[in-house]
Amino acid sequence: MTPTEVACGQDHSLFLTDTGNVYSCGWGADGQTGLGHHRVSSQPTMLRGDLVGVRVRQVVSYGDCSLAVSQEGELFGWGNSEYLQLSAVTDSTQLSSPRLLPLAGVGRVQQAACGGTQVAVLNESGQVFVWGYGILGKGPNLSESRTPEMIPPTLLGCSEFNPDIAVAQIRCGLNHFAAITDGGELFVWGKNIRGCLGIGKTDDQYFPWRVRELQTKGGII
Repeated sequence: MTPTEVACGQDHSLFLTDTGNVYSCGWGADGQTGLGHHRVSSQPTMLRGDLVGVRVRQVVSYGDCSLAVSQEGELFGWGNSEYLQLSAVTDSTQLSSPRLLPLAGVGRVQQAACGGTQVAVLNESGQVFVWGYGILGKGPNLSESRTPEMIPPTLLGCSEFNPDIAVAQIRCGLNHFAAITDGGELFVWGKNIRGCLGIGKTDDQYFPWRVRELQTKGGII
């Protein structure tokens, strides 16, 4: 057994092994270690809960919320749900063990990203779904959602002239999102604290914005 991926939260760490198992250590005050308690764990311990018998391919975390994507395209979550990140399975603000998150209408999950107050997933069709709290990417009137909201593909480079463009990678910061398409285009949105979006201004961005400064003929620099 060897580690193949690591994710670091605010006070905890997640480790994915080549056997598809997830281990964690650190502070569990919000259940973020997923070990079924809220204590400190000073050495990596394998997670159980709904992950028993599941082969995981990705682990992500930010702050005190943790997510895992299985080889079958299912999403699992645990830890802090103060901002509705895990509201698919609980009304509580904490989950101390991994739970399968039913995501109606999303399909098979390829990637997940976890921010400070929000979650994003990418499905096998290259579509992006977001939920939680903050600037989610569908305008100023949507600041909170308990269920996945799809970002319209036309906001992420898809058009009648480029109908096959799909998102290939997603990431979250504390309060912002980033997505790269399979055509090499970079889109960002969310809180633009100290210009972190790289769009030449410091205003918050309520819809995905294409970052042209990194664009070359061959794709992202």
